[in-house]
Amino acid sequence: MELRVTGSGPAAPFLGARDVFETAHDLEKPVTVRVRENPDERTWAGHYDDHHVLNISRQAATSAMARELALHEFAHMHCYEHEHPSHVLSMDEVLFLALTGREVERRVLTHCYQIANHVKDIYADDITLSVGPTDKLVSFLESELAAAVADRPVAGPQMGQRLTAGADPSMTAVNAAFALALLERNGAVDDGHRIYDLAHAAAEDAPEIEFDAFRERFAALGDDPDESECRRGLVDTIRTYVDAQETTAGPAAD
Repeated sequence: MELRVTGSGPAAPFLGARDVFETAHDLEKPVTVRVRENPDERTWAGHYDDHHVLNISRQAATSAMARELALHEFAHMHCYEHEHPSHVLSMDEVLFLALTGREVERRVLTHCYQIANHVKDIYADDITLSVGPTDKLVSFLESELAAAVADRPVAGPQMGQRLTAGADPSMTAVNAAFALALLERNGAVDDGHRIYDLAHAAAEDAPEIEFDAFRERFAALGDDPDESECRRGLVDTIRTYVDAQETTAGPAAD
């Protein structure tokens, strides 16, 4: 696996991630890591005909999670190279099929993309968790979920009206379902782990979301789906989420 690191940041986490990744997998195309100064960019990957690019903020590149973030992106690159349906399906097509005849708010449309990304992340992190230690990822997911639950909107004294913006309870519940499904399908947590309490709290904050159904959907994703199976699963999952919002107003998703 050919790897080149550019920008003002450490190379060691990326070289270490490459060494771990290569114990079980490889990438045919070379990878350029671009360490950027803008902390808002965090981490994202670009896929091109003859190479991949891992863009990462300097803040993330110097964090304790740098190697794990690189492993995660290498796993996505592997999925793209092997044309995994979850990574190469047209999201425009999936959303058209899922949302025909429905009107959704822009925030819900954003959530639809996030749900699709969860499916991609499960397949990528199946690879990540098969080659690397699980502790840091478990702690990261626990921390992210704890922050979202703590940031939930505050309900008013009458009719449960929300008085603060906070994290979106519906999406937090789906995020929690994703996190548990990922960790459970890879045997990364015990039954008594604190993340179960956090997930329970997230589910209670969003009674409109069938938490266990979403967790089972994510956990039951097939190891090697064909394109039709993957498309159908994404459409059903997104449609289920949108219907749970009972949205009747807002700009239509074309």
